[in-house]
Amino acid sequence: QVQLEESGGGLVQAGGSLRLSCTLSGRTASGRPFSSYVMGWFRQAPRKERDFVAFITSSGGYTYYADSVKGRFTISRDNAKNTVYLQMNSLKSEDTAVYYCAAGSSGGAVAAGNGDYWGQGTQVTVSS
Repeated sequence: QVQLEESGGGLVQAGGSLRLSCTLSGRTASGRPFSSYVMGWFRQAPRKERDFVAFITSSGGYTYYADSVKGRFTISRDNAKNTVYLQMNSLKSEDTAVYYCAAGSSGGAVAAGNGDYWGQGTQVTVSS
């Protein structure tokens, strides 16, 4: 049973920073290792739909960001630790949301919200 577990959320003042982590544990149904998955981050604010934030390819060689976070957020991964990170800088009140990580087979699939596995989310609250 595969689990994606996010951590690192919390309360931060506007202009501050947080780093989220998401670790994959367990065995996938296909036996694929963490290093073979494209990993992504999404967020969902109260009363809004879940939005794509960023993804990173399996090797870490390519990243893609939503316009709303470009230049402020950085996605990275450590395949030896089965972990993907989201460094969030210059946080704004509109970044307040529950943040979810996802694992998928391609960047297109992940960006479209069609991940194979999803975490339970971690709350990020930015106070102004």
